[in-house]
Amino acid sequence: MKKIVVLGAGYAGLQTVHRLQKLVRGKAQITLVDKNDYHYEATELHEVASGTQPALKITYPLADVLDPAVTTFVQAEVVKVDQAKKQVELRDRAALAYDYCVLALGFVSETFGIKGAKENALEMTNIKQALAIYDHIMEAMRKYKKTKDKKYLQLIVCGAGFTGIELAGALAEGRATYAKEAGVAPKEVKITVIEAATRLLPMFSEKLATYGVKLVESLDVTLLCGAKIMEVAPEKVIYEKDGQNESLNAATIIWTTGVSGSPVVNASNLKERRGRVVVTKHLTDPDDDELYLLGDVAAVMDETTERPYPTTAQIATQMANYAAKDLAERINTGHHLARPFTYHSKGTVASVGNTHGFGVVGKTEIKGYPASFVKKMIMNKSLYEIGGVKELLAKGRFDLYH
Repeated sequence: MKKIVVLGAGYAGLQTVHRLQKLVRGKAQITLVDKNDYHYEATELHEVASGTQPALKITYPLADVLDPAVTTFVQAEVVKVDQAKKQVELRDRAALAYDYCVLALGFVSETFGIKGAKENALEMTNIKQALAIYDHIMEAMRKYKKTKDKKYLQLIVCGAGFTGIELAGALAEGRATYAKEAGVAPKEVKITVIEAATRLLPMFSEKLATYGVKLVESLDVTLLCGAKIMEVAPEKVIYEKDGQNESLNAATIIWTTGVSGSPVVNASNLKERRGRVVVTKHLTDPDDDELYLLGDVAAVMDETTERPYPTTAQIATQMANYAAKDLAERINTGHHLARPFTYHSKGTVASVGNTHGFGVVGKTEIKGYPASFVKKMIMNKSLYEIGGVKELLAKGRFDLYH
């Protein structure tokens, strides 16, 4: 019986286990390791952070997916992968030996060395952080009611990438709730997005990106573009715009400027850049064919642009499906699959609030309510593929008309 250890229960890790359980039954034993005993839809963290969806709506127990006859779950923190010993070191637990290891531990916030960002801004990379953001916002509103200091009504999102734009839309959706807590009119709650780039959403055509920007602005969100963040001080963001240093005070500062792969990649002495390893055509480490890297810790090169594909749930799931088949092939025949991994993008859709969005499906650009509908269907598809009918019915997005 071969030993397969999968690290991380995000999109890539859990989908790998889900597929492997059917492919290697009786031939391998799987061990899944994660700090949490639940899976969460990371693409929907902005809704939990804004309070527009409860955390329970985007989470479900790993036990609902795992087959105990094939898979053992270990709730622990991964310290490093020791390739020489072929074992995974865990914090306060015995090490796990493996024949094959799948490293899919996700992402952490990237501050790019900006002073004070780590200490003074709120990160949004997991459920606990998302819940902490919502609690922080509501506490700020209560403080405004007592002090009348308008910094408590100011929400700043640092970064206008895909996540920042979706978060801004969700915050605008939650504005009425915040205002009620503060005892003010909704228009008094100010939302500002600060971004160094002047061309937002480069993954879309200029026309579609412009539509997305105008859609966000229509929700009374201020997009401060061409503003390079220099420092995040306590309740203040200092930025450079047009050669001048300026600042904006806010009690709530949320950091969405970028992410890097899990620190475990660096701790394992892999050849990485920002926590990502350029993987082989079979998604393994170039120096270790028994170590697979999937999702946010992997860089799959786009041969047309000679740049890595963006790390998304879509590519993570496709990588997981391939890795599961490749592992099964190796266990059955001793050889990799004949065909290499290739990524086929089915499109990208961003939600702006609950009923609007924009994006691309295939080669077709979609806007407004249809985009919102498609976004929810994408979420439902993800739930069904990993969690099955049970999770789809329990957690699915069927609020399609409001």
